[in-house]
This record gives sequence, C-alpha cells and structure tokens, in this order.
Amino acid sequence: MSEQNAKAEWPLWEVFVRSKSGLDHKHCGSLHAADAKMAIQMARDVYTRRQEGNSVWVVRSDHIVASDPGDKDMFFDPMEDKVYRHPTFYKLPGAVDHM
Repeated sequence: MSEQNAKAEWPLWEVFVRSKSGLDHKHCGSLHAADAKMAIQMARDVYTRRQEGNSVWVVRSDHIVASDPGDKDMFFDPMEDKVYRHPTFYKLPGAVDHM
C-alpha cells in the first residue's frame, strides 16, 4: 500500500487552538491522522508554528454531532421569550475578563 493510499484511509480530525489562557478554543482547520497522538503532533506543527497557541484540541470529525440548520426554529427561537436568559439584566464587575 502506498503512503498516499494509507493517508486516504486516515480519519479526519478537527483542530481547535486556544491562543491564551482564559480564552476559548477556536476551530482553525482539519487534518488527516492515523490516531489522536499523531493528530495532536500534526496540529501543533501545522497550526501553531509561530507559538500562537498554548492549548490544542483535536476531535475526530465522525464523533461530532451537530444540529440540523433546518431545525433552527425548534432549537433557537424558543429562547427569545425567556428574556431572563439574556445577560442584559446583569452588571458584570470590571474585574471579570473575557466574558
């Protein structure tokens, strides 16, 4: 089996990088890797070459479960009638950062 055929059979991994402590991880791309260890190493090499991150997550794409955009009304519209869930009623102290 050639190296190209082997790579074609590797699963797809989604890569998330956190740039600084306290911030959220951002999706920055995808890559193919044989296993989680290889995916982390490749993600580090590809997406944090200039030391722009301090944490990397990799998740197999076939393990991600997402809502259907066609179900938007069912999933998100009911939230509009629950105004107490919106943060406009709460005043945050200045010491709270990254909210």
